[in-house]
Amino acid sequence: MSVRFSVLDLAPVVSGSTSAQALRNTLDLARHAERLGYHRYWLAEHHAMPGIASSATAVLIGQVAAVTATMRIGSGGIMLPNHAPMVVAEQFGTLEALYPGRIDLGLGRAPGTDQATALALRRSPDALSVDDFPEQVIELRSYFGADGKVTPAAGNEPPVWLLGSSGYSARLAGLLGLPFAFAHHFSAANTVPALTLYRESFRPGALDEPYSMIGVSVTAADTDERARELAAPQALAFLRLRQGRPGPLPTPAETAAHPYTPLERQMIDERLADQVVGGPQTVRAQMDALIERSGVDEVMVVTQVFDHADRLRSYDILADLYKDDFAAGPTTE
Repeated sequence: MSVRFSVLDLAPVVSGSTSAQALRNTLDLARHAERLGYHRYWLAEHHAMPGIASSATAVLIGQVAAVTATMRIGSGGIMLPNHAPMVVAEQFGTLEALYPGRIDLGLGRAPGTDQATALALRRSPDALSVDDFPEQVIELRSYFGADGKVTPAAGNEPPVWLLGSSGYSARLAGLLGLPFAFAHHFSAANTVPALTLYRESFRPGALDEPYSMIGVSVTAADTDERARELAAPQALAFLRLRQGRPGPLPTPAETAAHPYTPLERQMIDERLADQVVGGPQTVRAQMDALIERSGVDEVMVVTQVFDHADRLRSYDILADLYKDDFAAGPTTE
């Protein structure tokens, strides 16, 4: 049951800190993850969210690639309805030209923000629909052709992934023969059905065989109790987001003092139940069960905790638990 492990980073902004510090933490975590042997490092696109600093995703990918040497760096993902496909081709063609063999282009079909912000990004209400996503993907990939006229995209196509949290992108990824990444960290109930649909729909294309990855929220610490304490702030942040009150990642003290209603407590318990949270033995058991159940080739870990040192430690623990899988380190595949 050998799998690769990778990192998903949203450049979290914590209470009392700044976006600038969040971005510095991203560069530090990327260097740390590379030393540990994580395979790839992806940045997520979200907009108008006070707790996330990775909105200029292509810019940040370039910065992370510049301070690393072996990991694959990419987007998890670029929300294609927000952008003209040609602009994305130019950005990622540039990145691939600068860092050949190390760039991934993960694409999503959701706006990753509210409708007003999505409108501001595209400035055309007609472009906000996800119904034309397959055509956008095909158009985008056409710009990378060796005989294309879009510089520097022509001849510099990074591997294209489709991302999803339902069966729609799973089926499309299968039909196009592309690798597929599923957002288990916020759509756990759909993980196995979507992956099954992907494999059943797969036709050779960019890949000869299906290749799947899941995003998993992981909080690892020295004990189960400590891990639960560390995981609590991101659960409260998610609750506030669902209530239309997005903000920075709260402090542990603020999290403990929050007057939870019974419904809020239920929502948080359900949120944490879909995550891997615990000390080393608990994390290993939960992760092994998830890998076996999903049959994935790769796990992309997102860890959102208040203190940066605790986040680094969580990735340390996971790498130590799966040291045989980390032994080979990143590759260009």
